[in-house]
Amino acid sequence: MKSITRLLRLWTIQRVFIRHGLDELVLSIPLFRPVAFIYHLLPWNWKRKNQDLGPRGERIRLSLEALGPIFIKFGQMLSTRRDLMPDDIASELTRLQDRVPPFSSIEARQLIEKAYGRPVTEVFQRFETDPLASASIAQVHAAQLWDGKEVVVKVLRPGIEKIIRQDIEVMYLLAELVQRYWKDARRLRPVEIVAEYEKTIFDELDLMREAANASQVRRNFESNPVLYVPEVYWNYTHTNVMVMERIYGIPVGDIQRLKDLGINFKRLGELGVEVFFTQVFRHNFFHADMHPGNIFVDATHPHEPQYMAVDFGIVGTLTPEDKRYLAENFYAFFNRDYKRVAELHVESGWVPANTRVDEFESAIRSVCEPIFNLPIKDISFGNFLLRLFQTARRFNMEVQPQLVLLQKTLLNIEGLGRQLYPDLDLWSTAKPFIERWMDEQVGVRALLNGVKVNLPKLLENLPYMPNLLHDVLKQSAQHQMKLQWESKQLETLQKKLQSTQLKTQFIIAGGSLLVGGALFNTSSYINQDSGLFLTTGSLALIGLGLILYGLLKR
Repeated sequence: MKSITRLLRLWTIQRVFIRHGLDELVLSIPLFRPVAFIYHLLPWNWKRKNQDLGPRGERIRLSLEALGPIFIKFGQMLSTRRDLMPDDIASELTRLQDRVPPFSSIEARQLIEKAYGRPVTEVFQRFETDPLASASIAQVHAAQLWDGKEVVVKVLRPGIEKIIRQDIEVMYLLAELVQRYWKDARRLRPVEIVAEYEKTIFDELDLMREAANASQVRRNFESNPVLYVPEVYWNYTHTNVMVMERIYGIPVGDIQRLKDLGINFKRLGELGVEVFFTQVFRHNFFHADMHPGNIFVDATHPHEPQYMAVDFGIVGTLTPEDKRYLAENFYAFFNRDYKRVAELHVESGWVPANTRVDEFESAIRSVCEPIFNLPIKDISFGNFLLRLFQTARRFNMEVQPQLVLLQKTLLNIEGLGRQLYPDLDLWSTAKPFIERWMDEQVGVRALLNGVKVNLPKLLENLPYMPNLLHDVLKQSAQHQMKLQWESKQLETLQKKLQSTQLKTQFIIAGGSLLVGGALFNTSSYINQDSGLFLTTGSLALIGLGLILYGLLKR
């Protein structure tokens, strides 16, 4: 049944692509070619090629919209990467960020009323029928609580879980095919990446989880004015409906409006870098869906603007090991210490242990050195990623599934930086932050921070220290007695083994003499040599004696 579902979804994908005039894309995928050929044979498709289907960017956008949430999210990511695709396609894909076709407002009201168990008019003083924004997973309506607070109500799309499950099954199928037939797939680990994405996107379907994520980020930035997160109203939040404070920022993608208000774009670009590194390295809890549809700017103070963020359905964290290795990689990279970068990749297991560090160092230098100290506008990240991919393939560097969300966030941040302030010097902006973080992790400051963190726990357990020390000493003494007893037992066993070995040697030697004597006796009997007969008979008797001695020896 699962295989049939997957095949039907594949048929739908290729049919949508062909219907929107993306024949070349379909025919470039070997798996789709037979189906595409059959599709073209159908009579009602013969005249399709003569129809004007619109610009290619629009056709790609319409295809992604028709295919559902996962494909829309892929388009959202691509929309921030104008260096990777033509402007006409990138501009059209920006419409996927918050202008996905909405679902019926009647359905939205029904879902809200079912969640609250009462009419919308009893929950809200005002509820706007037309949505403020519509995205791939949910849509947002403006409303007002009975206490006068302006809020937004986020509602999950009906039936969205079933659609996503179907797409995840197709992604697994494609990943398994890629892993089986593409020689580089083992290093890219596509099945594991799909599994990681599956967990992430299903977490996004739980609005209670998203509300908790938003509250956490809000607390993290309470004393830091660079990012504002709206308040969650928990009394109105359910698994498929969430209510938050309404914000009135300017979409970060509305460049012209920001220019008209005199925003300091250089400062805005620098703050974006600070927000990213603060979330990743200081809080270890980062917004992992930072496309322009989720980011706004507070222009109240144009020369010191503030970011405002929404939609915390996808957040990321790192293990302490990954965070440390990542930070040290950044630190070494910003200092052009390519040897240390190579060593860190080996130490972390990201490349095989037998990798020659000097060769890997040289390869990294050849990729990274040309883009150093260049502003974002002068860096071709497309060429950079291509060369990095070739280097990774040469040294069998594996994709780390646990870092996929971070890589996605980096793509979003870099795309935003390119739009906001193309002259941003990423290296000089990020380097001081990494240096400060490293200073906090090692040396005297790290020691003091460790004492500060662990001191309350130490003081809490201090009254129990004498008893704990007594228990440790008692257990140590018991273990010592046990070790002494086991040592005596081992010594006895060793003596027994030595005795058994000696007995075995006597038996083997006696057996050899006995057999040898018997053989020689037979030969002597034939040759009628009495002297030799007596000699070999003596050997046999000696051998028999050795066997008896070995058997009787204790």
